[in-house]
Parts: sequence; C-alpha cells; structure tokens
Amino acid sequence: MKKLNCILLIDDDEATNYYNQIIIGKLNCTDKIVVKESGFEALEYLKSKEEDGNYPCPDLIFLDINMPAMNGWEFLEQYKKLEATQRGRIVVVMLTTSLNPADQEMASRLNEIQDFVNKPLGIELVQNILSKHFK
Repeated sequence: MKKLNCILLIDDDEATNYYNQIIIGKLNCTDKIVVKESGFEALEYLKSKEEDGNYPCPDLIFLDINMPAMNGWEFLEQYKKLEATQRGRIVVVMLTTSLNPADQEMASRLNEIQDFVNKPLGIELVQNILSKHFK
C-alpha cells in the first residue's frame, strides 16, 4: 500500500488527537498528519494554499461529531460547498464516541462519509480503514 500524502484529524479533544497521532505514526502510512481542533480551523486549512500554490487535499479525514461551535455535521455542510480542488481525494471517516443510532443512520446517507467508527483509534482499525479505502 502506498503512503498517503496527508491525514487530517478534526477533533476538539487534545488528548484524543495526541493518541491518534501516535497510532497513525506507528503505521508510517502518511507523510503528514495535520490536526485541527475545530470544524472552522479545518475549513480554513482546506481553503488555504500551501507553499507550492496547491490546496492541501488530504487523502483521509477523521472527523469527530460532537465539537463545540461547529460540530461534525455542520462541518460537512460547509465542506460540501468547497470547490472540488479544495476537497481533493478525501475519504471522510466519522470517528466518534456517539452511540446514537441516528448519527450512524445520518452518516450512511451522506456521500462524503465513507465510514463510521467508534473511538478510540487502534492500529488494527486504521489498517482496516486503509485497506478498505486505499487499495
């Protein structure tokens, strides 16, 4: 499996982000891990150009549902409005502690969401996501 260009973590919990970075780092599956602690920060990141003049276009986004100010669903509504070049080839995985069946049902209806998994990330879970979406 080829290495991903970038994985974007969107979660308001600093400890969760730290842990997820360790798990992803152990797998050595990406050149870059970017962490944003809010949906607003993540949207600004996706709309910003990098040094080479291109948009970041992460290959994979892990998105939390329950965040203050802009939750995961609100992020997705704004994400859909981005230009295609700003979204790139992104697989969105809802990574959540939500046990609400309505969340999983809503996720299954959105084209942008490729997977819905419960926290915490683990090595086997990340490997499964990578093999499922990046063959």
